[in-house]
Amino acid sequence: MMFQGSLVAIVTPLTDDGELDFESLRRLVDWHVAEGTDGIVVVGTTGESPTLSVAEHEALIARTVEYSAGRIPVIAGTGANSTTEAIELTRFAHSVLPATASLSSRVKRSTSSPASSPDNVVTSKLDRTEERI
Repeated sequence: MMFQGSLVAIVTPLTDDGELDFESLRRLVDWHVAEGTDGIVVVGTTGESPTLSVAEHEALIARTVEYSAGRIPVIAGTGANSTTEAIELTRFAHSVLPATASLSSRVKRSTSSPASSPDNVVTSKLDRTEERI
């Protein structure tokens, strides 16, 4: 699937206690649909994903897919500081994303030979998986 237009990396709404605020997430998704946003990136590039637990990360992806209800494409960010966690999140996202969605997953990892593999990237799409670790 080729994405075009305005794809917005949405913030993760939190309550004053630091808990995930799913009602605000629902309103945010509804607002983007109403305003004509072409796609939503959840837990993508807004910076909070390293501070979330795997369960919180999975809940955000699942709820965003639920709230979007097929009205807007969802791109699930499954990047992590741990390769194992990124793979776990990618597998989870595959299980909840509709066939028209996509994943974005990057893991940076140090190696003994960084010049031979500068990015050490794990990427995944619904139709193929590519791993270079």
